[in-house]
Amino acid sequence: MTANPDLSPSEEVALVDRDGTVVGSAPRSVVRRDNLLHASTAVLVRDSEGRIYVHRRADDKDWAPSHHDCCAGGVLRVGEEPEPSARRELVEELGITGGFALLPLGHNLYEDDQTRCLESVYEVVWDGPVRHADHEVVWGRWMTLAELAGLLADPTWPFVPDTRQLLGHLAASGARDYAGLGF
Repeated sequence: MTANPDLSPSEEVALVDRDGTVVGSAPRSVVRRDNLLHASTAVLVRDSEGRIYVHRRADDKDWAPSHHDCCAGGVLRVGEEPEPSARRELVEELGITGGFALLPLGHNLYEDDQTRCLESVYEVVWDGPVRHADHEVVWGRWMTLAELAGLLADPTWPFVPDTRQLLGHLAASGARDYAGLGF
């Protein structure tokens, strides 16, 4: 498996404060090592039937390897704005290009002892093909929210913690139809 050049440990990542103001930058390896608060994106991919695309991350990811997720996303590079970053991540991870609108859903602050990020959250409706365009995603399929809720009810199911938290916030706030997740 060849390494993705976009996942370089020396990639310069935008550091932010809790309000989202860029306060500096650091190489990706330093962000991970020192658990620095950084900017990122998270894009929930839905189809016109309301299903959500759930995928499994590669086992060599630098955070939450082999975990399931329903967001495409990643760190913001220095000087990159959230929407272009979200579009880039959709192309890189799921092969989704053009012809879609990004619906902003706000921000999600996630902090634990391994990662700290302020995510710009979007939703996209996509009925085209999904292609795991690089090695970051190794499996995926469309699920109903009820199917996803059933899996999320099992605390041992490996699911990325930031998206689990995000889904809980969306459900609790009554955003769109996410209350159907039953959090």
